[in-house]
Amino acid sequence: MSLDPRYPIGKFSRPATITPELCEEWLSDIEQFPALMRQAVTGLSETELDTPYREGGWTIRQVVHHVADSHMHSYIRCKFALSMDNPTIMPYDEAVWAEYSDGAGAPVELSLRLLESLHARWTMWLRSLREGDLQRTLVHPENGPMTVAGVMALYSWHGRHHLQHVLNATGRA
Repeated sequence: MSLDPRYPIGKFSRPATITPELCEEWLSDIEQFPALMRQAVTGLSETELDTPYREGGWTIRQVVHHVADSHMHSYIRCKFALSMDNPTIMPYDEAVWAEYSDGAGAPVELSLRLLESLHARWTMWLRSLREGDLQRTLVHPENGPMTVAGVMALYSWHGRHHLQHVLNATGRA
C-alpha cells in the first residue's frame, strides 16, 4: 500500500494528550525546520525549483513560499490567542496566495531568510510561555477551537509535511 503523495508523513492528527515532553518535541521541530528546508533546496536549479513536488501539486518554490506564509500566520495567531479572549482567526486562501508573484516566482532565498528569522523569534517566544499560556485558545473558522499547544503540534507536523514533499521531489529523502 503506497502513501498518498499529498500526505507523505500522514495526515495531521490532533494529539489526545499534551505533555511537556511533546511540547518540547514540537518546539524542537519548529526551531530546526528552517535549516532543514534550506538544506533540502540548496543547490537546486531554477528548473528544479519550478518543478511540482507531485502531479497536480505546487512547485517546490511555491511550497517554500507557502510555508513562510503559513508559519507567519501561525505565529500571529498564537499571539492573538494570548492577547485576546478566544479569538476567531482569519483564514486565507493558500492556493490563491501560491499563485501570487511572490509565491510563484520569487527567489526561495527570500522565504528561507524569513523562516530563519521568524522561527528564531517564534521559538524564543514559545519557550517563554507558561503552561497556562499553552492552554489559551483560538478558533479557526474551518478547523474549530485550538489551544496554543495544539497549534504547536500542527506546525511541527506542517513543517515536516512540506519538508518531506521537497525531499521526495528532489530524491533527497
